[in-house]
Amino acid sequence: MKNIKFIVFGILFGIILVKSEAVAWFRIQEMFRFQSFHMYGIIGSAVLVGAISILIIKKFKINTLSGEPVKFSDKPFNKVSNVTGGVLFGLGWALVGSCPGPLYALFGAGHTIIIIPIISAIIGVLVYGLLKDKLPH
Repeated sequence: MKNIKFIVFGILFGIILVKSEAVAWFRIQEMFRFQSFHMYGIIGSAVLVGAISILIIKKFKINTLSGEPVKFSDKPFNKVSNVTGGVLFGLGWALVGSCPGPLYALFGAGHTIIIIPIISAIIGVLVYGLLKDKLPH
């Protein structure tokens, strides 16, 4: 019951994704073909809000909901794993027609065929968990 706020926030976020057409395959196709600013505007707005939020968290030393200080750590760039991961992410996005984030929103909007990519993503996470120690990081 204590996590109900996260469920409510997730549902609202899903509604926003669907209503803004950020989950629509044709909007994603327009973005990759440089035919529309729609998705670039959404992604750019998200990056701007994220950057401003991080600046505010750092400046005012805002804590988490449980009272712990928020810690930011640098992650080193690994050419092989970052490029490989980016290519796999992009291929999956192109094949499915959706970024992994809104898959559940698409399912909630009634696109039940998206259950196949959801199951595939879950299997991919499980396989990664099994192979994580053998992969370059």
